[in-house]
Amino acid sequence: MNYKNKEKFIAHAIFLTGTILVLYPFFSILFLALSEPGKRISGFVLPSGIYFDNFIKAWVGGSFNTALLNSFIVVVFVVLVTLICATLAAYAFEKLNIFGITPLFALLLIGLVLPYESIVISYYYGMRSLGLVNTHLSLILPQIGLSIPFSIFWLRASFKSIPKSLSEAAMIEGAGRWVILIKILLPQMIPALLTLTVLLFMWTWNEFLLALIMIQDADMRTAPLALSYFAGNKRYGDPAITAAAAIWVALPVLIIYIFLQRRFISGMVTGSIKE
Repeated sequence: MNYKNKEKFIAHAIFLTGTILVLYPFFSILFLALSEPGKRISGFVLPSGIYFDNFIKAWVGGSFNTALLNSFIVVVFVVLVTLICATLAAYAFEKLNIFGITPLFALLLIGLVLPYESIVISYYYGMRSLGLVNTHLSLILPQIGLSIPFSIFWLRASFKSIPKSLSEAAMIEGAGRWVILIKILLPQMIPALLTLTVLLFMWTWNEFLLALIMIQDADMRTAPLALSYFAGNKRYGDPAITAAAAIWVALPVLIIYIFLQRRFISGMVTGSIKE
């Protein structure tokens, strides 16, 4: 075996090992969700039969019709508002010459390193003083604030990679800043915007701690909070039903990623090169 073949073999072996490590937990949960209720299996074990009733019981037990709707409402508002605000702010930080904008950007980066677990209680008291606890806004507003620092940082790097000659040529032609942003710059940033959309969707959808603190009403539970309902529940706490509930929670994120995976990977690679 020559050097090139050895190198190729090692690369394929590493890729295969990584694939197995990534897929093992997913298929373990899937096989558990399809197994007979009350029968405990561990590891990568094929079920003796297929029991789709587990998914129905999980759907009913976790009230996922309302939980998934609540999560979608929160995700849509967080993603849309964050993308709009972060795009405008990133454009200003990178393309506009404003006094004091560099120190302001440095101050903004504190949001990237500050663990939100240290301020989540302050969020709760703030939402309670506004009478927003146990509402969608108690989840939407804090998550917008938490998402904006990274989003600005990400999009500013994308703006920075676009040649200034494009904007300068448009300005010579008489285009205003809004026209330059919407018709010239944003089309160049589609991979970065789609990647950021997927990231924001995942982070917002999977948020548990904030929902645990802000939400007490069962009708306002988000999907991850509904999943926690199965822990210790005598009626619906069966491992197979709990695994089925976990799949209900993970399914929307998986679907979004499957449809946008090429754009997502392209945006991640492009973003790393830009940085």
